[in-house]
Amino acid sequence: MTPRTLAEWLRWQESLHPRPIELGLDRVRDVAARLGVRPPPGLVFTVGGTNGKGSTVALLEAFLRHAGRRVGAYTSPHLVEYNERVRIDGGNVADATLVAAFARVEAARNGVPLTFFEFGTLAAFAVFQAADCDAWVLEVGMGGRLDAVNAVDADFALITTVDLDHQDFLGTTVEEIAAEKAGIMRRDRPAFYGDWPVPAAIRTAATATGAQLACLGGQFDFTPSQPGWRWRGRSSTLADLRYPPAATAAQLRNASLALAALERCDPQLLADRAAVADIVANVRPPGRFQMLAQGGRHWILDVAHNAQAAATLRDQLGTLPAAGDCTVVLGLLGDKSLDAFAATLGALANRWVTCRVEDPRARTGESIAARLGELGLGEVHVAAGVETALECARRLSAPGGRIVVCGSFRIVGPALRWLGIY
Repeated sequence: MTPRTLAEWLRWQESLHPRPIELGLDRVRDVAARLGVRPPPGLVFTVGGTNGKGSTVALLEAFLRHAGRRVGAYTSPHLVEYNERVRIDGGNVADATLVAAFARVEAARNGVPLTFFEFGTLAAFAVFQAADCDAWVLEVGMGGRLDAVNAVDADFALITTVDLDHQDFLGTTVEEIAAEKAGIMRRDRPAFYGDWPVPAAIRTAATATGAQLACLGGQFDFTPSQPGWRWRGRSSTLADLRYPPAATAAQLRNASLALAALERCDPQLLADRAAVADIVANVRPPGRFQMLAQGGRHWILDVAHNAQAAATLRDQLGTLPAAGDCTVVLGLLGDKSLDAFAATLGALANRWVTCRVEDPRARTGESIAARLGELGLGEVHVAAGVETALECARRLSAPGGRIVVCGSFRIVGPALRWLGIY
């Protein structure tokens, strides 16, 4: 029976391919050709990297919308609702729009066994095309070279940073992973790398591909200063930019990367200096160092899920006044480094509350707690699930205390809903 509701379509898509992840472009390109996918000429921004992709997409989307573009933005995974993955002009598309796109993909599939991510990526392309979006901003799901998003050629390829993550699929060294992420670059088109040092594999791939590579610290850069920070691009400079809340070098790198791509696309996108300052200071996706006060506690929600992201989270916490009491609520998938989280956040935590998140790849709360105990990290509590863990953290933390929820989209999303702010 053909699925009818969005929930039915999503459940059905999970059964189409025997593996949840199967990197490769042949299947997607085959179906995309039958769908007649036609991206807008000259305005496809593809964002890859280990961390910072969602924040960079949000900045690009905001700038392009301010310039009057009709923007389609595709990101993954979602926090609470699948619709978050597909946005037009800043709004999540409706269930009916997604269902119609899924039906189009199914009609074109012709028996090709697409993965869940591939099916959804093709549907996003169909949605953007049907809505006449004249700019597409696409977030790579994993890697780059063989990711479904890469079936569309990037006019502007942005790579935020490269670090160890998804080693089972991308390689066991930073250079191997960098080579995979560099696969989104295209001949004679601009590409940007937003961190330092630049992996040799990024430069090698740019040379081999013939991409026009610009790197942070070279063709563009930023300088922290007071009261604002300064950005230098290819032909322009922006001074006295306001800092985002709890800003560290990571947030300034992401903003600098987005600004470099926008300047190369059209310098007029940065002409409204007041708008530039406002967007850079205020635009960020939910679940990225999201702070709120509720129930006499200070909550911080962050989707950090690998070693590099945990270090950024620690640095952002360091920008805040010292907390007399800090509880860390942690849920992780099985391929993430628990030891890295423990080493990075251990000195800040008075206690830990662990739980299993809703994902077949998730670690159990008991296994996380056991390892934290082996590492000698003191007070550790195990909860049956995310909501129980959040309630436990609220009960155990002192009035005025800090509660940090991290480790996965699968823990931050439910926390947003539990706190009533989504």
